[in-house]
Amino acid sequence: MPTHDQPGSTLPRRQLGRALREAREGVGFTLEQAAREMEMSKTALIRLEKGHNEKVRVRDVEGFGRLYELTTQRIEELKALAQQAATKSWWQASRHLLLSGYNTYLELESGASELRLYQPLIIPGLLQVEGYASAIERPVLPGDSPEDLDRRVAVRMRRSAILTRQRIPITAEFIVHESVLHTVVGSYRVMAGQLRHIADMGTRPNVTVRILPSAAGFPGTAVPVLPYILIDFPTASAEPSVVFCENPIGSMFFEEEPDVNRHREIHEALRSATLEEQPSRDLLRRMARRYEQ
Repeated sequence: MPTHDQPGSTLPRRQLGRALREAREGVGFTLEQAAREMEMSKTALIRLEKGHNEKVRVRDVEGFGRLYELTTQRIEELKALAQQAATKSWWQASRHLLLSGYNTYLELESGASELRLYQPLIIPGLLQVEGYASAIERPVLPGDSPEDLDRRVAVRMRRSAILTRQRIPITAEFIVHESVLHTVVGSYRVMAGQLRHIADMGTRPNVTVRILPSAAGFPGTAVPVLPYILIDFPTASAEPSVVFCENPIGSMFFEEEPDVNRHREIHEALRSATLEEQPSRDLLRRMARRYEQ
């Protein structure tokens, strides 16, 4: 259950590190042997294979490729990953305003092909409107300036573009507990606009929104569970699925296959007790009308 708080643990670096580790193991080199051949410390090689090095030299990648007897094409692919790893993401300017581990989540989210989310407490961040996001962010770090708050809200708003972009929008399924609809954040006016926005987003072909009724209790094997996001990646990336869990103190990532599969089971149990998509949208719009009144 790594926390991934290392600043360099971004998606391209993780992919590069995994590829180098698999190549090393494929030719039977130990960490010590490979580090000695490349004239670097074992610790440095471990950091490289875990994706924790903020700077990855292309010549090092080429050297490892030759050492591990990779093809010229594969070496070029890994060098391209190293160059991607050096590119700063759009949220890097605001990373000092974000909770520990959240930068890594944004990197994973940006490279994902599918998300499955469960949220029993608040509206999921990808579905939040600006007024709701501002009300949620304001209490997080009380010492923030108004400008800091605005920048954090802007990060939340920009995130949602992965759902609406024209080129390969991400597929996302949101399971939201009914109690979230009754928890007033911001104002009645904000809540009305927020719930209508969710209903509208649920009509998009790549977005599914389902409401889990309070009357459903804890369905199946889904014991009381905290919010989670199950992240799947394109098959071609060879990146394993990850589960992200967040709380006010920090974040936790689950990568082990049994942990990921357990969350898949929980998600299916929750999903089986939700309202269908159209009834979920109908409920959201009814609640929006109540707030307007």
